[in-house]
Amino acid sequence: MSVVPISMSEGDIAHVWEALQGEAQDYAAKERALASLLYASILDQKTFCRALANHLAEKLATPELAALQLRKLFIEILRTHEDIVDSAAKDLIAVMDRDPACTSHLQCFLYFKGFMALQTHRIAHALWQQDRKLFAYHLQSRSSELFGVDINPAASFGSGIMLDHATGLVAGETSVVGDGCSILHGVTLGGTGKENEDRHPKIGRNVLIGAGAKILGNITIGDGARIAAGSVVLKDVSERCTVAGVPAVPVGGPCCENPAAKMDQILDDNSQ
Repeated sequence: MSVVPISMSEGDIAHVWEALQGEAQDYAAKERALASLLYASILDQKTFCRALANHLAEKLATPELAALQLRKLFIEILRTHEDIVDSAAKDLIAVMDRDPACTSHLQCFLYFKGFMALQTHRIAHALWQQDRKLFAYHLQSRSSELFGVDINPAASFGSGIMLDHATGLVAGETSVVGDGCSILHGVTLGGTGKENEDRHPKIGRNVLIGAGAKILGNITIGDGARIAAGSVVLKDVSERCTVAGVPAVPVGGPCCENPAAKMDQILDDNSQ
């Protein structure tokens, strides 16, 4: 097959789609009971965009809102917002790179609820930006019911993000999460007070947030920071700083440049 120059975004999507098709073909031959699922989800789909729209529609459908209706809406949104498809590919690559329990692209695409919840949020966020807020809230509600992840559709998430296990993740309305972050289960990006204002955390790039951490208020978590599991963060955190405790305070020296990729949650004074 000849190699033609493509953009980085197209490269990510092409890489993921080729991997999904190859893995689905192999598993369809080995696991005959799953062959129908694999053909419907991957092998009978023409593009990664269509496969993503179809898979989410099948998951999120209800008796009142059929998969066919959702699929049509999702394809429309994904074609209008090509960055969502690119971000989904980057998210899947991030999971493969960082999660040793993930053995294939197909496993993540079909079964990882953190991945599916994040892609559902991306579509809900696009609807929110189109002032289709009730539909956005509908998708938020279904995602919470199905995946145990509650992200307000107004919240902003970057790309290349891994939501590991994801159960119990809550992100409030004015939350912002930068590119390349890894967020574990039970994390809260919460607000303080009841005023309708900017009241939720701003998470920088390549931040690692450990399981059960609570980050509260309109505070900034700097690029490459590391939040220890179970911490309660109430103040700004500097770049490449590790914080731990209740309330969280800086501990040890600066962490590596990209703790989200390294996924090392054990404090090591020599972690540079």
